[in-house]
Amino acid sequence: MNVLIEWTYKSPKGSGTVFRSEEMPAEKALLIVEDLEKTGRVKDVVFIDQFDTSWMVKELKGYLKGIETEPHNVKVYFDGGFDIATSKAGLGCVIYYEQSGKSYRLRRNAVLTNLVSNNEAEYAALHLALLELELLEVHHLPVQFIGDSQVVINHMSEEWPVIEKDLSVWANKIDEKLKVLGIQAAYKLVPRKSNTEADRLATQALNDIEITAKSEQMG
Repeated sequence: MNVLIEWTYKSPKGSGTVFRSEEMPAEKALLIVEDLEKTGRVKDVVFIDQFDTSWMVKELKGYLKGIETEPHNVKVYFDGGFDIATSKAGLGCVIYYEQSGKSYRLRRNAVLTNLVSNNEAEYAALHLALLELELLEVHHLPVQFIGDSQVVINHMSEEWPVIEKDLSVWANKIDEKLKVLGIQAAYKLVPRKSNTEADRLATQALNDIEITAKSEQMG
């Protein structure tokens, strides 16, 4: 989880002002606050996450301790492709997460035959990622979903209304799954070149190459 730090600085003569840091991992933010507090001039420290929720020092430490052995700091890349000639959809997702002090990457793809468009394939890829998060027992955490589909990202972040009935069904299905898992979703649109792993998995699915792989990421 990324947070920013907000604190009040008190000068020796009693004047003060409020400072706000850039966004950073929560673990790093706690270390910085510990260092700041050694000056004796820092008051009213709070951490603010990407959903504008405020955390006190003890609350954030307790939260991080509680999730240490569970998957956390989760980042999901997803992509879908559709072959009009065969009416097949290839889905791909890559999930990065941390657990028990280690970093992991999970890659998964799948093929579907009952879709009708590339936009549907993109939605189905996001839904596939959610099913994988459920299997990992990711719950009640902030998760960042990253994709190159303007339609899906802008629909799910509520930048655009969902008009098409087929896509609305997918959007509702995804919202329901997010609610069940208690996941706080944040969406990020990236260029296609920044989503090559998920794109490759989707293409491999279209070529009937099935992949399910988990690996530890070395620093």
